[in-house]
Amino acid sequence: MKWGSISATDRPDGTVGRLRREYLQNDEGAGMVPRLTARFWVDAYLARLRLAEIPGFVVAHGDDGAGAVLVKINTLDGKAAVYHRSVDLMSGERRWLVLAEGAETEVDATIGRQRGYDPDLWVIEVEDRAGRHMLDEPGLAG
Repeated sequence: MKWGSISATDRPDGTVGRLRREYLQNDEGAGMVPRLTARFWVDAYLARLRLAEIPGFVVAHGDDGAGAVLVKINTLDGKAAVYHRSVDLMSGERRWLVLAEGAETEVDATIGRQRGYDPDLWVIEVEDRAGRHMLDEPGLAG
């Protein structure tokens, strides 16, 4: 299995934009499996947080279709961590890794830099004194 993408610079309606679709392709080159849109994943994640009574909200709204997602965990004591999704290139496995952690101001600065590189980036903030984020739960882990 390997990841692939389709990109274009013009939209079908004639406006200039960016269309990016990613897919998982088996080694024989057949069987593309579409990925969830960023918006769908964010909505599902926020719903799961609500069910667990963990406050979470969108800080920065990225591209609905293909935006990457950062999840900031604010422990409400001046400390925070931010997670990003990463793909293991050897196995194709997706997992959440810590991008930065420490003082909340430093984590916010890291998020600001990432937003400067990628304006399509989503940022979700979760507020929980125990640091619960549910990113390791089934359906959210990968």
